[in-house]
Amino acid sequence: MTARRRSPKATVLAAAASVVCVSLLGGCGILPGEAKAGNDPITVMTWAPEGTKATNMPGMPAMAQAYARWVNADGGINGRRLEVITCNDHNESVSAARCAARAVKENVVAVVGSYSQYGRSFMSPLEGAGIPYIGGYGLTDEEFTSPLSYPVNGGLPALVAGNGRQLAAGECGRVSLVRPDTAAGDQLPNLLNAGLRDGGAAGAAPAVDVRAPEDATSYRRSAQQALESAAEYDGTTGGSRACVTAVLGGRTDTFFDSFRRLPDEDPSIRTASVLGSVRQSLIDRTGGTDSPLEGAYATGWYPAASDKRWDPMKNVVREHAFGDNRIDTDDPGVQTTWIAYTALRAALRSMDDDSAVTTESVRDALDEGDAIETGGLTPRLRWHYEDLLAAHDFPRIVNTSVTYQRVREGRVVPVRDGFVDVEKTLEGGASTPSEA
Repeated sequence: MTARRRSPKATVLAAAASVVCVSLLGGCGILPGEAKAGNDPITVMTWAPEGTKATNMPGMPAMAQAYARWVNADGGINGRRLEVITCNDHNESVSAARCAARAVKENVVAVVGSYSQYGRSFMSPLEGAGIPYIGGYGLTDEEFTSPLSYPVNGGLPALVAGNGRQLAAGECGRVSLVRPDTAAGDQLPNLLNAGLRDGGAAGAAPAVDVRAPEDATSYRRSAQQALESAAEYDGTTGGSRACVTAVLGGRTDTFFDSFRRLPDEDPSIRTASVLGSVRQSLIDRTGGTDSPLEGAYATGWYPAASDKRWDPMKNVVREHAFGDNRIDTDDPGVQTTWIAYTALRAALRSMDDDSAVTTESVRDALDEGDAIETGGLTPRLRWHYEDLLAAHDFPRIVNTSVTYQRVREGRVVPVRDGFVDVEKTLEGGASTPSEA
């Protein structure tokens, strides 16, 4: 398990207004990531890819900006304005590194509610400056190993492990997994197989690993491979059904459209995916009850988008986003940004009103503070050492809960109440569902 690192505490001396500061640069400076005590703003950053040929998440920075407008209209946080800087990582490692470098240059106290596939590019600069990374989307190893990362969900590991358990409960004896041919995609087959095993499909064969390009405009070849693998199943091991699950982010609908267009497509094959790949706006856009995703299972981090626990977020979007059509409140990226900023606000409000807000004080509030309530959207969040996961690859996961949903009559609806805990699956042992 990764041990926590803390930098030595820095002492900040507040100078009287009449004192003239002199430095080598000829001005009064502040430590990196520090907003001086008083009414100075608290500056943070949110980044995500926009305008690319692969996955785009423009709603996340838009949600961050709406959140800041809401908070500031209500007096700020402890009397300070919340200022959000946004950055486009373009789904490129160089751009991700540039966003991190800009965060350091702008003296942000945290990067919050962000999406990037390039943890190796962005985490090192953040660690060098001591900047906490709160509520990443959960795509990279670094998000679950860095002591400066504070994830609010279990990321793709929890989703895929949970998807395996959901498919096992659906009597899937043979599963084809269609996933991106990327480093992040390489870890998914083992997680899905662990979920299948712990969900009761102990006799099932390992999932068939179907690699697919991340930015394809058609997935006919991958769909044909998945179909042929499913068609070979004779129903004799682990379950009565053949199933196909796809985890392709924003391209999942493209895959299932290709799958449904196959001339020999078998309607008895059960389909599945994870939330983010399946959301209500996508179902509506692709035909409602006639959508190629009709009947599909979906595993998510949070309650269904129709749940009343999302009403506070929807009210903020309605009143402070000013019709910004980038924000889809059904999108797990937008939802993750909301929860990440909820965690940041709670951590900041736990500080004394006259305390300096620095990268270190934010980390201390998260490392040592009370558990954070998210209005029932997640279990209570706390990142104390004893809360970390006993898993070598994912020690920073503190929220191992998922939800089961399904597309029925054109709507994404919950399959069961409460959360399912996949902690033991992620740790590599047997596990059982638990209600939150």
